[in-house]
Amino acid sequence: MSESPVLEATDSTTPDIEIEVETHYLAQESQPEKNLHAFAYTITITNHSHVGIKLLTRYWHIEDANNKVQEVSGEGVIGQQPHLGHMQTFQYTSGAILETAAGIMQGHYDFVSDNGEVFKAPVPAFTLANPAILH
Repeated sequence: MSESPVLEATDSTTPDIEIEVETHYLAQESQPEKNLHAFAYTITITNHSHVGIKLLTRYWHIEDANNKVQEVSGEGVIGQQPHLGHMQTFQYTSGAILETAAGIMQGHYDFVSDNGEVFKAPVPAFTLANPAILH
């Protein structure tokens, strides 16, 4: 399954940030009989602003179909705190393991701009789902 929500954070205090999400069910890494369902998600962040930005932290709220919630937060993403100049893109892939074959994820990134403004860029909810359950 692949889903591509896009966020464009555009107001007078937030640089123009585009966040795209693509998800995949990892059948070969999942063990449904043990309630382990593995998902990968690829995030692409593009800075459309003329001001450079640095990703400081990330926060994820992950909820499976049984309403079990996992919260993940910390510095950077995949061990990095990328700096994006005008029209630069950063892409990374990470993963989540749920006890159910479907769930949702949402969260935000905290950035600081080159002019010192700290701001949040929300990531709207996106679905994690084994495509076999959708048929």
